[in-house]
Amino acid sequence: MFRTVLNPGFYHGEGKREPFFEGWYFKLVDAPESCRYAVIPGVFIGKDSHAFIQVLDGNLARSRYFRFDFDSFTASQDPFEVSIGNNRFSETGIALDIDEPEGALSGHVRFSGLNPWPVSVGSPGAMGWYAWIPFMQCYHGVLSLDHDLAGGLTIDGESFDFAGGRGYIEKDWGRAFPKGYVWLQSNHFATPGSSVTCSVAVIPWMGRAFRGYIIGLWHGGRLYRFATHTGARIEQLDIGETSLGIRVRNRTHRLHIHAQRAQGGLLHEPTGASMLQRVEETMLATVAVTLSDLDGQVLFEEEGRNAGLEVQGSLDTLMALK
Repeated sequence: MFRTVLNPGFYHGEGKREPFFEGWYFKLVDAPESCRYAVIPGVFIGKDSHAFIQVLDGNLARSRYFRFDFDSFTASQDPFEVSIGNNRFSETGIALDIDEPEGALSGHVRFSGLNPWPVSVGSPGAMGWYAWIPFMQCYHGVLSLDHDLAGGLTIDGESFDFAGGRGYIEKDWGRAFPKGYVWLQSNHFATPGSSVTCSVAVIPWMGRAFRGYIIGLWHGGRLYRFATHTGARIEQLDIGETSLGIRVRNRTHRLHIHAQRAQGGLLHEPTGASMLQRVEETMLATVAVTLSDLDGQVLFEEEGRNAGLEVQGSLDTLMALK
């Protein structure tokens, strides 16, 4: 356990009792920002154990779910790599070789210049000290807030060049997704190298629940952290039909996020019993981000493009919790 906690990218499923899921999220946007894809390999362990690769076409708001036998899944460490059939996924790139009735994808996209959420013994990644708690419903890791892409993919006979594009990597694992949550991410701002990631969710805790959040702004080579485990506080959370607004502060800074929702495709979500297609994710949202110090001096104020956004589940519960 010690080694996997300190390496969020590693596979955490060895010896876990069902139900259990684990998935890695690779976001790919080409240099002209005309091609947007999310590739999500993973496993589900339960009555319907299997491996999978989900592919979300952000432009068409269309998803595909490629199902594989569980035995086709392997994971290695040092260096970390996940394999599903002939498909390979690691922190250095992905290689796809899929030819199924649902579609065909092949090629290799390479990653360089990764910027992971920092890991230490006291705060092992995005979840902080909560990552050490063995009974959490869902765990979350941010493996790269922003990085360079090279290479390309052929999807249904059409070639896409990702050279000079931008990527993002995160992952989730545990028993099931939260009862209600919002998630957003963008690393396409006017200032290159800037990235925002935000997760706010209903967290079960010893028979009750609280509102947990992991929010990070990567800018100027610095990560501004606003999270439950850091003592940050959400001052405002507004979830509407067309928009999402969050204002949060820590001991030194305040962050305001306002996202405009857009049409998305339906992804499969782990429920504890199975993988159900019911989570709508868009890759066409926009997000306005303002960072200021507590005296009101604005340090960053830009709009992010190609934003991933999910708004799912019991939102009334999420807004009511503290």
